[in-house]
This record gives sequence, structure tokens and C-alpha cells, in this order.
Amino acid sequence: MAVSSIDVEPTSTTWTKLADGVEINQEALTPKAESLLTDEVVALVAKVHRRFEHERQTLLAARRTRQDAYDDGALPGFLPQDEHPEAHTDWQVDPLPDDILQRRVEITGPVNDPKMVINMLSRTDDGHRADAAMLDFEDAMKPTWPNVMQGVQNVKEAAEGTLSFTKTDADGNAIKEYAIDPDDMPLLMVRVRGLHLYESNLLVNNIPVSGGLLDLVLTTYHTAQTLIEQGKTPKYYIPKVEHYKEARWWNAVLSFIEDELGIEEGTIKTTLLIETLEAAFQMEEILYEMRTHAAGLNGGRWDKIFSDIKVLKSHEDRVMADRNSIGMNRSWMANYVKQLIRVCHTHGAFGMGGMAPQTPGRTEELRKKQVEKVVADKEFEASIGHDGCWVSHPYFIGPAMQPFNEKLEAKGTTHQLDVIPDLPEQPDLLPKSTSPKTLDGVRVNVRVAIGYMQGWGNDYGCVAWDNRMEDLATFEISRAQVWQWLHHGITLDDGTEVTPELVTHVFDEEIAVIESEVEDVMEGASDDAVEATKASFRTARACAEQIFLEDDFRAFLTCSSERYGDAAHRKALLEEDSCV
Repeated sequence: MAVSSIDVEPTSTTWTKLADGVEINQEALTPKAESLLTDEVVALVAKVHRRFEHERQTLLAARRTRQDAYDDGALPGFLPQDEHPEAHTDWQVDPLPDDILQRRVEITGPVNDPKMVINMLSRTDDGHRADAAMLDFEDAMKPTWPNVMQGVQNVKEAAEGTLSFTKTDADGNAIKEYAIDPDDMPLLMVRVRGLHLYESNLLVNNIPVSGGLLDLVLTTYHTAQTLIEQGKTPKYYIPKVEHYKEARWWNAVLSFIEDELGIEEGTIKTTLLIETLEAAFQMEEILYEMRTHAAGLNGGRWDKIFSDIKVLKSHEDRVMADRNSIGMNRSWMANYVKQLIRVCHTHGAFGMGGMAPQTPGRTEELRKKQVEKVVADKEFEASIGHDGCWVSHPYFIGPAMQPFNEKLEAKGTTHQLDVIPDLPEQPDLLPKSTSPKTLDGVRVNVRVAIGYMQGWGNDYGCVAWDNRMEDLATFEISRAQVWQWLHHGITLDDGTEVTPELVTHVFDEEIAVIESEVEDVMEGASDDAVEATKASFRTARACAEQIFLEDDFRAFLTCSSERYGDAAHRKALLEEDSCV
């Protein structure tokens, strides 16, 4: 690939020309990036960007306008029947390929970790295997440039059946070999970054490219034809759609990429995550817009709770209860997933259930309790008609699959498309302000935030923390909830007022607890190693506390990837709202 160096002011980053109007941060032009960013794929990235970026910005501006209205007192709701009448007629999504007709359990995790990807694509020690594996560029992965490039490489090698990993000791000696079995793999799926995220390391016409478009173009270019030749379906997850016009945009993007790569339109299939409050009211319209490429919709419950808080953050009468008390037991959450199932099954698409965030734990007693929680959750999802669900750890594949097996074996089928939940035509989907609101709720939010930000500081997008897998969505819930409670000056159930001083006090208490836990866990390690770990948690605490106490609510933790090799840019992203 022929390149030449140029400098772009006023930043200190040196940019390297890849093609006409296309520049890459010179630090990001690693050997792996060079191998993946061929001239042909760079040209396709630029072409897709130039065709779709202006409309992406229009859609993002519309998001801000709608949020301004909600902040002024408006409420989201169902669209007028005459705004999108076609969606409410008798139509079906395009026929689903055979290899996506069984999705009882899907396992998810960060796309950049080759060992984790191999484990997601392999059988467990007790012989269970997920039906599908969702390799995530979004909430489970911090979008650093090395993570993105390694993620693309992992997807490419997974599609080719060659992905392997060698675990080594401190001296570099091989301890264990990991490899996928290309003849015994689940359905390979990729979740790209959302509409709001941009990739700061690659510019087209001096504008950062969309992170989601980059993920989609690179992985499709490097894997779609390989999968098609194997008789497999290129399959994607699209996150955080808020409006049917955004679904229309994604559908057009997919058709454009298919045409550019000489692939028959509709070959690529997608499941859209319905994880925003606005999208919950537009599921039928969203599915209609994606009908050429749609395989289904998914109830992304954790981001949905974050969106509920964010959208209604200024509504004093809709201040949310403790995050751990909000689940499918709440009426609006149950209505939301039942509406999702009804819309999907009415139109021939899969209605996928949510995430079991539990991790196994270290004791047999705890593992038993964790399994009971997962099974209870999945029994509920199977009972109301979901076609499958998510787990975050291979340990729970078997337990999560059993409730779906019991339902499906009785039917003699691989899905529940025949189940149409009985609901009012327009069910109540608006969150309610309820109890409990407790000091323990504040404490959980603070503790999750410190743990997550410590992982983020080490370039991880998800962390195992207090026997749960916490990813970006659960961090967003935590900081949004505390911000909302502070903004409205609520009084907790025990009479305590939520103030900045109280939040700081809880941060003080929790960092002390965490430092003590570090000492216990790292018993026997060197003093320097223990202190370095404790220092990383103190840094995480300072960062999380700053975000919790911001006067203005930021839409997302960040909307930009870090500029590789630019420490100042990395620091700035957490000190200011990068979504402006």
C-alpha cells in the first residue's frame, strides 16, 4: 500500500495519506492495520463514508432535537397511524436462511480477545455449544485502535476457520493452545458500533469515519464471500437504533455494500437491538424498514434501562428506582419485550431475549445460585415466546438452553414464531417512578463505576465484577441514575437526601473497600504490584466521580475512539462530552 505523510493542524497528530482524501493517524498504521486496510477496502470505506455520512449527521441532529423536546417535558410515544402506514399492513421479512433458524442461546463478548472469541465459538467442557456467538465491537469492547484491528483480524480468521491463540507464561513459554473447530462452530455474528460513535484514527475529507461503518465494511469485505462460499450467512447485530429513519439508513448501507462487493441484495442478515425507549415505540416501523435484511429484533434490556433514564432524565415524575430492582418484573419492561415478540412473530422474524449477566463465581454454592438466577430468567423468556436469549459466560450455555429446549421439543420446531403475545394494540411502555431508592442503590452504582472505569483505563470494555459481567451499558445506567437522583435532589427511602457531598462520601467509602479487597486478592504479590493496582482503582474512582458529578448530562460516556498514541486526546475524551 503506497503511503505518504502529511500533517493536519491544529492537532499534534501526524496523518498519513492512504488514498485521495483518506488519511490515517500515522501511529495507527501498524503492520496489522496495513494488512487489513488494503487499497481496495480503503476505497470502499471512503465510498461508503461519502455516500452516507451527511445523512448520518442529519440523523444524529434529529436525535438531539428530540431529546431537547423531552427535556422540555415532551414524552415519547407511538407514531401517528398515518406517518408510516405501510408498517401496519400484512407483510413479512424476507425468508430466513436455514442456518439462522435456531438461536436458542447466543453468547456474547468482546471481539478483540482471541481467547474469548475461541471460547465463544467452541464447546464447553460439558459439551454444550451456543447456537450463535455475537462478537462485539460495541458495549463489550473499548474502541481503541489496536482493539478494533485485532477484532477485524479475529473475525476474518474465525470465518476462515483458522483462529488460534497460544497462552504463555511470564518467560514466553507456551502453556496452552486454543483453536476453533471450523466443523463445529455456532453461527458467527458481529455487532458493530452504534450510529453515534466515530473512529478518530481514520479521516475521509478531514472528517472522522463512522465507527459502525468502518466495522461493517472491514468485516464484510474480509469475511462475507468466505462465509457465502461455505454456505453460511453473513450475520450482524445493529445496536442503539432510535428511529425508523435510522433503520432505513442502515438498510441502505447494507444494500450499498452488497452491491459494491457483488453480493446479492439481502444476503447479509441483521438483528436490530431494541435498546432505546424511542425504538420501543417504533418496533414495527423499524422492522419494516429492515425487512430486506432483518432476521429479527433483540430486547437489549440494559441499554434500554439506560435509555429510559436518559430520555426522561428531566421528568421529575419518572425518576427511576435502584438499578438492580428494575428487571422484567416491571410492567413497562415486560410490555416492551412482549411487544417485541408480537411485532417480530407477526412479520416472520425472530424475537430474541436479553442478557444473563451472571458470572459463575468461585464457590460451588455461589455457582448454584447463579445458575438458578439464569434459569429463572430464561424460563420467563421462553414462556412468553422469545426464540432465544443471551448469556455472557460459557458456563451458563447449558442451563440457559434447557428452558428453550423444553418449549421447542414440545412444538417439534427450532423457534416460537407461532407465539403472538396478547397485548393491547398500544401497550404502556413508559417507565414509572417507583421504589426502592436506597443508599445501597447509590453504593452499587458507585462500585460498578469504579470497577468498570478501572477496566476501561486498561483498555477493557467489560469486566467481571461482583459476580456479574459489567459492560458499558451497565456503567451508563449507574452514572445516569446517580445524575438523575442528584438533578432532582431526591430523598432516599430512609430520608437521606442525595447530594454531591453524599455521592463523594460513598466514593470515599467504596474506594477504601476496593483497596482492601485488592490487598486480599493479591496476597503474596509484590508491594509495588499491589500499589500499582490500587493506584489504578484510585484513578478510576477520580474519573468516575467526575462524570457522576457533571452539571450537564453527557449523552454517552464517549462518542469517539481514542486517537492512538495521543495521551492528551485520551484524557480529553473523559474530561468533556465528545458527543457534541
